[in-house]
Amino acid sequence: MIFDKGIRRMRNETQFLTLDDPAGWRTGAPDSSKSGAMKLSAVNRCVEVLSDSLAKLPSYIMLEGDKRRLDTHPVLNLLEGRPNELMAPAVYKKLMEANRLLCGNAFALIVRSGYSARPVELLPIPGELVQLWFDDNGHLWYVCTNPKTKERRRIPQWDMLHYKAFSYDGITGVSVLSRAADVVATGRAAQQYEGSFYGKDARPSGVLTLSGNIDKEAKDKIRREWEEIHSGADKAFRIAVLDLGMQYAPIGVSQRDAQFVESKAVTVEDIARFFGVPLHKLMAGKQAYNSNEQNSIEYVNGTISPIAIQCNQEDTAKLLFDSEIARGMRVKRNLLAELQGDVRSRAEWYKAMRDTGVFSPNDIRALEDMPEVDGGDTRYASLNFVPLDRFDELSVLRNAGGAAKGGNE
Repeated sequence: MIFDKGIRRMRNETQFLTLDDPAGWRTGAPDSSKSGAMKLSAVNRCVEVLSDSLAKLPSYIMLEGDKRRLDTHPVLNLLEGRPNELMAPAVYKKLMEANRLLCGNAFALIVRSGYSARPVELLPIPGELVQLWFDDNGHLWYVCTNPKTKERRRIPQWDMLHYKAFSYDGITGVSVLSRAADVVATGRAAQQYEGSFYGKDARPSGVLTLSGNIDKEAKDKIRREWEEIHSGADKAFRIAVLDLGMQYAPIGVSQRDAQFVESKAVTVEDIARFFGVPLHKLMAGKQAYNSNEQNSIEYVNGTISPIAIQCNQEDTAKLLFDSEIARGMRVKRNLLAELQGDVRSRAEWYKAMRDTGVFSPNDIRALEDMPEVDGGDTRYASLNFVPLDRFDELSVLRNAGGAAKGGNE
């Protein structure tokens, strides 16, 4: 591909923005401020939880017609073997999801074999280096800029994986940080206030009263010397020595009076809602095993599943050939990796699947990463349940068998 050398050069020579500075990811320019949204623990945790959830979902190639998995397909080796020479599959998936959340868009260049056009490498590209452009015929192109040389390359849409966050037009995604800007800003302000609060002796400010009149220069000097001696958490509870008839009176405003703690809790809940992450995964809210287990299931069905479906459809359209798609091949992600609960819950679920003939013993062993056993492909079902259209027939046969048994006795 024409961009192959260019993207490798950018990857080697450019220091890309990090998750520590999400404002730069959103605007395409580094944020020189000392704080960013990822410094807010709730945002950081939401990004970690979601990106880890997507990172651990194994991909597979399914032939839809007979629901058969193709374990030797070359694209599967790309997705689960090595997406590129620098990243393991989990690292690649985690990075793509983090980019999608923080930038609104996650891009990966598809490097194809010059001989077969089969994808051989997936190279994530930071969102600020990519612009979308439509030609006169309405075809979408991705314009990638080398930040070092300012060289620009047009990439056809079929050579670029593009995962989107919420979108107003279906073409570009809008980051969660942009939509939750007010909530994140409030959280950062509360965090900065808390730091300042404890940095200033963890106490409200007070008033120093002196007998007599003093000029502004003397007031500034007294204030400065007082703060040098008594300001700061490491100087808390030091004994103050007052002279010249000086008296100190603290201003009694507590954190609770200012509803500080309550505002922090509301901010965490709001951030969790924006990201679609249950509170218990943020180590917040009420912790109850049964409710947390149900919340985890809802998290997979309501948050992870829609993201996985979009990724499946994008991968299918751009990593498989049209002829393979016509035959029914699809790229899928296995959500069972996220749904695995405790040993008891898994055992009960496997038993239900086996007793209804859905899973064979080898199917269950495969889900537990265990080797197959002889005879393990046989499926079993209970005779206590029969098809309704054969109910009369099977009832007669069963009753006849019972009567014959009684007669023999």
